[in-house]
Amino acid sequence: MRTYSLAYLTTSALRPADMVSLAAELGYGYVGLRLLPNAAGAPQQHLIGDAVALRETRQRIRDTGVGVFDLEIIRIGSDFDATRYVPLLEAGAALGAHSLLVAADDPDQSRLADNFARICQLAGQYRLHANLEFMPWTAVKNAKQAVALVEAAGSPVWGGVLVDALHFARSATTRADIAAIPRHWLHYAQICDAPAEIPATDEELIHTARQERLLPGEGGIDLSGLFSALPTDLPISVEVPNYLRVPRLGEREWARQALAAARAVLCDHPSIQ
Repeated sequence: MRTYSLAYLTTSALRPADMVSLAAELGYGYVGLRLLPNAAGAPQQHLIGDAVALRETRQRIRDTGVGVFDLEIIRIGSDFDATRYVPLLEAGAALGAHSLLVAADDPDQSRLADNFARICQLAGQYRLHANLEFMPWTAVKNAKQAVALVEAAGSPVWGGVLVDALHFARSATTRADIAAIPRHWLHYAQICDAPAEIPATDEELIHTARQERLLPGEGGIDLSGLFSALPTDLPISVEVPNYLRVPRLGEREWARQALAAARAVLCDHPSIQ
């Protein structure tokens, strides 16, 4: 049986503690939290520096058995300084998190590799894995480039590659590219769906990624092919933001449908509420 994590973007209006409770109610084993915004002023969950929120979230983890799998987000740009992320790493250690999501924004591949190595080394001191997510609008656009970047960084022990179904489908990535990623670099993968047609601009790609994903099985992504190329025991983050349907259905129902759809696509059939 696979392990599933409720991703931040699926229920982005919830506080960390309430995400843990909802995940436990619906049958997820983990949650993913966005404790830093993906851009200045963008939404995030407020926990860093908030002792009350941290204490409440840790108590919910103890009460439910649902853990924190990954934390977002680290962006490596040209002015990257790994030490800026120490508060995030400290929060991750306090929550017992496993992984960090890393995005690559620096077009200088040599500097990018050096900085990825630095964040992996620092994250390892907190027993956190730094996972490079390839995205077609960033400086690491597909799986081959992600593998090359991690290799250029010296294949750090605490590094890895994150495969998101949406970015797999909308980048120059094949199932063979996915199968070629070393197993020890794979710590989790993200599932969702989207229309088969690939948007023409970065703006459209980003809009779909952040606001209009579909439930697994509703779109044109070859999810069966993708996940057949990934290890069957890999934890799955269910990341399905949809800014129209979530307000209509509510966070709980959308998270329930997202998990049910992911399990149906992956032929995983435990009973859920």
